[in-house]
Amino acid sequence: MGFWPVVIVGATLFVAYANGANDNFKGVATLFGSGTSDYRKSLAWATLTTLAGSLTALFLATELVSIFQGKGLLPDGLVQSQSYLAAVILGAALTVLLATKVGMPISTTHGLTGALVGAGMVAVGMELGFQTLLGKFFAPLLISPLVAVSASAIGYPLFSRLLKLSGMNRESCVCVAEEEMATIATPQGALFVETTPGLRIIVDAAGVCAQPAAGTLLGIGVQKILDAGHFISAGSVSFARGLNDTPKIVALGLAVSVLDLTWSIVLVAATMALGGIVHSRKIAETVSKRITGMDTDHGFAANLVTSFLVIFASKWGLPVSTTHVSCGALFGIGIANGQARWAVIRTILMAWVLTLPTAALLSAGIFLILRTFA
Repeated sequence: MGFWPVVIVGATLFVAYANGANDNFKGVATLFGSGTSDYRKSLAWATLTTLAGSLTALFLATELVSIFQGKGLLPDGLVQSQSYLAAVILGAALTVLLATKVGMPISTTHGLTGALVGAGMVAVGMELGFQTLLGKFFAPLLISPLVAVSASAIGYPLFSRLLKLSGMNRESCVCVAEEEMATIATPQGALFVETTPGLRIIVDAAGVCAQPAAGTLLGIGVQKILDAGHFISAGSVSFARGLNDTPKIVALGLAVSVLDLTWSIVLVAATMALGGIVHSRKIAETVSKRITGMDTDHGFAANLVTSFLVIFASKWGLPVSTTHVSCGALFGIGIANGQARWAVIRTILMAWVLTLPTAALLSAGIFLILRTFA
């Protein structure tokens, strides 16, 4: 194997690692955020189901491989340029890794798109296929989170009504925390009682602690049914993410023809899993705890929206961002339940806006350096 193929394969695995670190936990964020599962169990479920989705990409998502090799966007000669490919992959990887370090959930798809454009502008200028860029890249990336927000904001109240018709209702909840606080009744109905120094009891506080579901359905506790459905829906989101993201990462590495599609997907899938296991904690806190307060049914509804949209997009070769779709679904839930944390949402949106130019500038700079060695 020559110098450039080694660089490109290494860079591809680097972006796979960064992708796993930033994205793997997003599928199970609602499990952790709602208290349905702890961090370790959620991460294990995310790793297993993402890996399954990545391997399934061999059969269902090969169209995305073609799109992210730049066909229609770049001249054929540039697609085969090894210094260009290395610059794109490294630019995207550095962008995603930087965001992971500060705990911001950004899109690897956005990073790859920005890197393709940035290095491409340096290489061929206005010869880029701007019509392809708008139609096959920007349109799905812009529309998908808006659809996710709308579907969650409208769908969750309907889902909630169905649960009530099934006999589900909310019990009062009790949470205990080590924090000094005098007895206070808030306008939202939360009652804070300090019983001993440093012990706080919160009674019936919607948005402060999760309220378990009461009632039964077909002789089974509604909360158990919701928890099981929540786990399945979270797994489906992680599966969909692996299905959608793996072909995008594999695409550029395949251009040097060092490994075939099967081995490329296996290596990328394994490296994504490793990145998620080692570096998911900061992202987990952001997407699970800081966007909106949630209960099990909130998370279940958000996951249904996310998994449906991403699996549909993967089947039809649409390069949507799982990050944008999943966070968009959580934004919609926050709007529906009145618990959206707008300061955090604005910060995340700003990170999304900055992803494209950051990846473009990094890949352009790297390409200027690397082409002197080509």
